[in-house]
Amino acid sequence: MRKPIAVLALLILFVFLAMGAIEMRPFGEPEETEMDDYFLYDEEEGSQAHNHVNNVVTAVLFDYRGLDTLGEATILFAAVSGVLTVLRELKKEGGKDD
Repeated sequence: MRKPIAVLALLILFVFLAMGAIEMRPFGEPEETEMDDYFLYDEEEGSQAHNHVNNVVTAVLFDYRGLDTLGEATILFAAVSGVLTVLRELKKEGGKDD
């Protein structure tokens, strides 16, 4: 009973992967959008005029997504701190048994 279900699941997965591969745009030919014009080319109201930054990646990362980036850094710091705390506690417990 499990084998036909697994085969069906793999078949469905393959169909979705094939559909995604067919719909992909060619590498290096992204779809042009209005946001491209705003960030890259609009000298009066675009990214450079609004943020006073020449590098568009820096403008997007720090000005438009600054709070999001700060949140991601906070979550990463909390995760690393938690793992180190757990490992330190495990090392202390292991030392007591010896």
